[in-house]
Amino acid sequence: MKKLITFTLVILGAVGVLFLVNYGWQVSDQREQSVNANKKQQVLTIFNWGDYIDPVLIKKFEKETGYKIDYETFDSNEAMFTKIKQGGTHYDLAIPSDYMIQKMKAANLLEPLDHQKLTGLNNYNSALMNQEFDPHNKYSLPYFWGTLGVVYNDKYVDPMEIQNWDDLWNDKWKNSIMLYDSARDVMAVGLASNNNDINTKDNGELMAAKGRLDALMPNVKAIVGDEIKMYMVQDEAKIALDFSGDARQMMSENSHLHYLIPNGRGNVWFDNMVIPKTVQNKEGAYAFMNFMSEPENAAKNAEYNGYATPNAKAKKLLPAKIRDNEAFYPTSKTLKQLTTYRDLGLDWTEKYNDLFLEFKMSTNR
Repeated sequence: MKKLITFTLVILGAVGVLFLVNYGWQVSDQREQSVNANKKQQVLTIFNWGDYIDPVLIKKFEKETGYKIDYETFDSNEAMFTKIKQGGTHYDLAIPSDYMIQKMKAANLLEPLDHQKLTGLNNYNSALMNQEFDPHNKYSLPYFWGTLGVVYNDKYVDPMEIQNWDDLWNDKWKNSIMLYDSARDVMAVGLASNNNDINTKDNGELMAAKGRLDALMPNVKAIVGDEIKMYMVQDEAKIALDFSGDARQMMSENSHLHYLIPNGRGNVWFDNMVIPKTVQNKEGAYAFMNFMSEPENAAKNAEYNGYATPNAKAKKLLPAKIRDNEAFYPTSKTLKQLTTYRDLGLDWTEKYNDLFLEFKMSTNR
C-alpha cells in the first residue's frame, strides 16, 4: 500500500512539474509575443524613392516620437506597386505618384485616410489639393510636386532659343539633347509638341507623336537615367529633358545651368503619402504624415531635395530666390496648361512603352 501511495505521489509530482514547465513556457511565449507586437508598433516601415528625404528629418522624427523608421526605397512606381501587391513586406507608408494612386485604388491596395487624425491639413496650398487622381484627398496627402521641363546650359543656349517644345527640333541642337529614360515623359514631349493630350488613347495621335520623336532623333545625344544630372553638371550636353527637382540639384552644382517650362501643354506631377493595405503601424503612419506637414520640416525637406513643397506655410520659410522662382513654383496660368499623368490601363501603357522602345532603338542605330 505504501508503495502504491509513493508511486502515486511520484506520478502526481511529475505531472505537477510538467504542468509548471508547460505553464512557464506558455507565459514566456506570451511575453515574447507581447514584446514582438510592441516592437512592431514601435517600428514604422516607409517605402519611398531613393534619397527623397533629408536624413536629419528621420532622426528628428525618431527622437520626437520614439518610433524607429525602417526606410526602404524603390526606383519606379511600377516596382513599388508590385512589391506592395505581393504583400511580402508590411509597409506602413508609401510615396507613389499621381497616376499610380489611381491604379492602387483600383487594386484595393490603399487605406482611406482619417482626416480627423491629420493635424496639418490647413498648411497645404488648397490649389494643390483635391486633384483628379484623388478627389478630396481621400487616400493621399501631397509630399512633393513639380514639372517636366528643360534644363539648358547658358554657355551654349540663349533662353530665348527655347520657349516652346517645338524649339527642341531646331537643327542647331544636333547631337545636343539628353532625354530622361521614361516612356511617359518622352512620349509626353511628342504629344505636347503636337498640342495633343499627354494621356491620349487615340492611336493616330500616338503615332503622330512617335513620328515627331523620330524627327527629333538627330538632336538626341543620349537617353539616360539619373546619370543625366552628372552629365549636365559636367557640361556633357547643352540641353536635357528632366524634372524640376533634378534641375535644382544640377543648378546647385553648375551655375551655368537653368530650368524652364516650355509654353503649351506639359506635365505637372505629384508624389504623395499614402497608407497601404499592408499597414501594421497605422498610428505611426499618421504621426509621420503630421510630422512632414509641419512647415519647418516640409521646408527643410524641400531645401534638401530641390523639389517644390505643396505646403504653403513651408514655402514662406524658403529663401526668396527659391520661392519666387516661377520655374519651380509656376504661376496659376502656367499650371492650367499642365496635366498630371493618368493611369492608362495595361493595354495603353504597353502601347506607350512599345512606341518609346522603338524610338530608343532608332537612336542607337
